[in-house]
Amino acid sequence: MKTELESLTTALYVKTDDLLKASPHPAPWRPMVGIAPQLTGAELVTLAMMQAMLGFTSEAKWLRYAHCHLRHLFPYLPKQPGYNKRLRKATELLRRVTRLLAVDTSVWSDDVWIVDSTPVECGRSRKTVKRSDLAGWAEYGYCASHSRFFWGLRLHLVCTLQGLPIAFALTGAKANERETLLDLLAAESGLAAARPGQTLIGDKNYFGRGFEHELAEQDIQLLRPARKGEPERPGAPLFKPLRQVIESVNETFKGQLNLEEHRGRTPRGVIARVMQRILALTAAIWHNDRTGQPVSRSLTAYDH
Repeated sequence: MKTELESLTTALYVKTDDLLKASPHPAPWRPMVGIAPQLTGAELVTLAMMQAMLGFTSEAKWLRYAHCHLRHLFPYLPKQPGYNKRLRKATELLRRVTRLLAVDTSVWSDDVWIVDSTPVECGRSRKTVKRSDLAGWAEYGYCASHSRFFWGLRLHLVCTLQGLPIAFALTGAKANERETLLDLLAAESGLAAARPGQTLIGDKNYFGRGFEHELAEQDIQLLRPARKGEPERPGAPLFKPLRQVIESVNETFKGQLNLEEHRGRTPRGVIARVMQRILALTAAIWHNDRTGQPVSRSLTAYDH
């Protein structure tokens, strides 16, 4: 394991452990009496981040690798069923740690956001679609960037120009992107309130007079390319290079963090696996920022 990943692993463990000592409620509830877990909450978060960072989509293969190479970091490692169960119950803890790391960066307060959504495919065969526990949430949608239909979900992401996740949501593939964004901002009203005059950059799907009015009421200025028949909008020369930024963030999730190979079969399983990847990206940006390295969306320095 490379020195960069060892340093990140240690820093994340200490940060999470301090969080749980100061405020233990984000961890999954456990009875006051009974057998204490041998893998602590901080170790679980660190193990989950490392799995995503090192590109293991199979939990069984990941734990075999960890048994061979990481016993000096994790004296106790659970078997695959126990790890899967603990991970699915820890999604709120993963979310809290992700936010804690994001807030602890210099780029958290950036005055420019970008917003986009990307497919999270959950099945291809008709048999899978009919029998999946995800049916009713996952649905058929269209991916314009790849000109194909898919069955699954969409990850809606608001992030900084450096790729730091600010807010995110998982929805059905047909969910309206504008409504989802407004719901995200409403769920965390403090995000916009703390940033008067925030600029938000989106693609052509983020349109509509009423939609832009609601953003303006929150003091958010929307920049997007003009749709067919519209006059040129402000900031038009910026959209092409900024679109590359958005594509770079999506490529990090899909190419380096294997978002579309998540292997989730239930809603809680998919959420946990997506959260692992958001945590891994946030942790890498946080670690680079705290150690004085250039903030980068690429995770190649942490590859094994």
